[in-house]
Amino acid sequence: MQFRPKASVIISTYNQPEWLELVLHSYHIQTLKSFEIIIADDGSNELTKLVIEAFSNISDLKVIHIWQEDNGFRKTRILNKAITASNSDYLIFTDGDCVAREDFVETHLKLRKSHTALSGGYFKLTKLISSRLSKSIISNQKCFNKDWLLEQGQPKSFKLNKLTKSKFKANLLNWITPTKATFDGMNVSCWKSDITAVNGFDERMQYGGEDREVGERMMNNGVKFLQVRYRTICVHLYHERPYKNEDNETLNQRIRHTTKRENAKWTEFGIESNF
Repeated sequence: MQFRPKASVIISTYNQPEWLELVLHSYHIQTLKSFEIIIADDGSNELTKLVIEAFSNISDLKVIHIWQEDNGFRKTRILNKAITASNSDYLIFTDGDCVAREDFVETHLKLRKSHTALSGGYFKLTKLISSRLSKSIISNQKCFNKDWLLEQGQPKSFKLNKLTKSKFKANLLNWITPTKATFDGMNVSCWKSDITAVNGFDERMQYGGEDREVGERMMNNGVKFLQVRYRTICVHLYHERPYKNEDNETLNQRIRHTTKRENAKWTEFGIESNF
């Protein structure tokens, strides 16, 4: 009988092979193994391919590498291709610079509900700690330990509570947080049927809120968003964002404004598209 995964973890990446290698290792040590990995690669060079091949050779996880030619920021397009290629009914979206805690996949699956998306969060590591991260540190889960991070120079802040292991505390913080539950591509999960029902990501979207817009259409279509930022834990590796562009952000805001004004549930520029 052909293996059918309980979840498809879709990891978006672009020319960050060192980070991706660490991120893939964090999925190699997950407490639950019945999932597949789909790399949504927006045109990375050969180094990324070598990292994926090396990981595939040592891991029992099924890894699918979806690649498209580098032709500018087309993350939404490669994510739609990854959705189409997935073999599971449930999708977990994250990025190639987000290292997952060992219970990340298991927690997403435990908390899933019908016609509901799970809105997770992430904890940003400093540039110095990011540069020191290794597979052994991830295996020992030190990068999710508040005391270890403080020892390494991570600034003390309330956001360290995102790393709590207490379910009671996490559930309480999820309940009282003023942060709205949204579709944040670094840590979000949903049913495949719910995201395909709105035709996936709008491929006109550039960097800056491109993931939020698909979530807004899903909400318009009746999907509830549940706040789980203190339960589904990942740490974000530091990097610059040279691709930020005011014109692109203005375009995205205009599309999102139209989605809100028209209560749009579908985009003509998604999975099914002549765009």
